[in-house]
This record gives sequence, C-alpha cells and structure tokens, in this order.
Amino acid sequence: MFDQQKFSTRLRKLRKDANISQKILADTIGVCTNQISQMEKGAKTTSLAKLCLLCDYFNVSADYLLGRTDTP
Repeated sequence: MFDQQKFSTRLRKLRKDANISQKILADTIGVCTNQISQMEKGAKTTSLAKLCLLCDYFNVSADYLLGRTDTP
C-alpha cells in the first residue's frame, strides 16, 4: 500500500542527502519547484513518469520511494 508520509519523508531525505535544491530537482524531472515542495509536504504526489525519473535520479526503487519496502 502507498504510504504518503513515507514518500514525502524519503523524497525530502534523498534530496537533502544529495545536497540539491528543490529547484534543481524540479528542473531535472520537469516540474515546478512548488510541486517538489508540495510532494515533500505530503500535499501532492506525482505521475508515474515523474516517479520513474525520481527513482532513476536517486538510484532507488519505486517500492522504496513509495514506502512499500525499506530497501532502497
């Protein structure tokens, strides 16, 4: 099952661990900075295509980012 809180927390942690701004991440996956902010706050999710880009960028599985497993 999808866990919105884990998604938000993990996305924020991955971004901070990579030492990149929300703007850089937004530009990388083709969304506005506000959408990254909303995803990190748990207010919004993203499309399947953007989820794949996030997983590729951070080299983690979709299951990890979605909170379905604790193994990146």
